[in-house]
Formats: sequence, structure tokens, C-alpha cells
Amino acid sequence: MTMQNSVTEADRALKTKHRAMWAQGDYPSLAAEVIPELGAVLVEACGVRSGGRVLDVAAGSGNAAIPAALAGADVVASDLTPELFEAGRAVAEQQGAHLTWQEADAEALPFGDAEFDTVLSCVGVMFAPHHRQAADELVRVCRPGGTIGLLNWTPQGFIGRMFAAMKPYAPPPPPGAQPPPLWGDEDHVRALLGDRVTDVRAERRTVRVDRFETPEAFRDSFKERYGPTISVYKNIAGEPERAAALDAALVDLARDGDLGTGSGGMALEWEYLLLTARRAG
Repeated sequence: MTMQNSVTEADRALKTKHRAMWAQGDYPSLAAEVIPELGAVLVEACGVRSGGRVLDVAAGSGNAAIPAALAGADVVASDLTPELFEAGRAVAEQQGAHLTWQEADAEALPFGDAEFDTVLSCVGVMFAPHHRQAADELVRVCRPGGTIGLLNWTPQGFIGRMFAAMKPYAPPPPPGAQPPPLWGDEDHVRALLGDRVTDVRAERRTVRVDRFETPEAFRDSFKERYGPTISVYKNIAGEPERAAALDAALVDLARDGDLGTGSGGMALEWEYLLLTARRAG
């Protein structure tokens, strides 16, 4: 086997693993419950309008793609895990949104150069393991003068700290993979996009999450529905002491983040980076 074939096989195996990770649990219901407004925030920041051609990368169940379609754009929702599309199609039909759903790897998008007026991703592309490859694809498929819009969890925010809490219990990352929350670091994203974009606007914001009554309810919901958390627990299956330690770490995280202003439950603020840019040239 040549080195190139070996790399290809390793990459294929990694993508298969990622697809399976997001297909487990019930991410669509979790996203709809805790962050339903974020997709619309990104669509508005990108200035999506009727008639524009929009690509949502790592769209999941369409958190951003559906609002873009409702704004009148011609939208393609793409994701490595097409199992997530079923829930998205149901929501789109209920809301009267018309869009295309297409299986696609964020690091090797099956679209032509400069094909879209707007290329966006809402807490999606951040999970592609090779950041440079994913960024290259975002730029490639966006037309010159078009908009690239990204909304991602920050490293220092609640979800970034959750990934840090899970890291000691997770399997070692594959060679070359970078942590997802780096996409929430402005300097990192600027470096990825480089001089291929202009008019970069970046702002750190928070979304209020008050859907969990207790820290334990937060932990259990993520254990049952969030693919990355499910995978970490699977990695330590058969190790009850480590599982108990992770249980405690996630409860402590939620307890520390509780603002104490929830109506009958917790209130959390999850920080994200909202970044938009215009493709140069």
C-alpha cells in the first residue's frame, strides 16, 4: 500500500467514525430545544436575501439552512451525516421552507468553485477535524465578493469548557486533527481565511439556555442526545470510576455556569463567536 492510499484509507475511516458519532443520540431535538435561534442570527448577520444562492456547511438538521430558505434564498444544506436530514426535512415542511439537502464532507465539498453567494456554518464546520482543509473549501465555493459567515462556540465559553472537561476521557485525536472550539477563536479563524477575505467582522456573543432544571438534567440530556458526549462515555464503558468522574465534572460545569436567574431551573450563558467576511477578488 502506498503512503497516499494509506492516508486516504485513514481519512475515510475517520469520516465514517464522525458520521456515526453524529448519527447517534438525537442532536436535532437537542439543537431545537436549546439553540433554536442561532441559525437565524447567522442568516441575518450574513445579509441573506431572496434570490441569493446559499450553502450551509455541516448543516445538521438545518438550524441555519431553514431560516435562509425562509428568507427567499436558494439553499443547499450539506452535511457528512445525512441521518440528520430527516428531522430537518420535517421542520422545513412544517414551516414552508424549500431547500436542497445533500450529503457532503466539509473538507471536500462536491460543489464548483465560486458557486455560492453566501457560505455559512452554524456550530457545524467547527467539528471538521482538519481546519485548514475545511477553511479552504469554504473560500473555494464562495464567489468573489460573496459572504462567508461562521458561528462557533468559543474555547473559553461553556461548550468550549465542556469539551475541555471531556477531553481526559476521550480517545486520542487522530493525527492532524484540531480541537473544534478553536473555530471560536477570532485569531485562529482569521489565520485560516488569511488574505483571501476582506471586511472581517467578529463579535463574541452569548445565548441564554434555560431549558435544564438541574445540573444533572443538563448532563443526562447530553449523555443521551449529543453525539460527542455519547462517544466519550462509550470510550470509558466498563470503567465505572472514570464514568463517575466524568458525571461529576459535567455536573460541576453546569453548576458553576448557573446564573441563578432561571424560572424554576438553571440559566446558562453559552458564548459563541459570530464572524462574517467577504471573499476577496
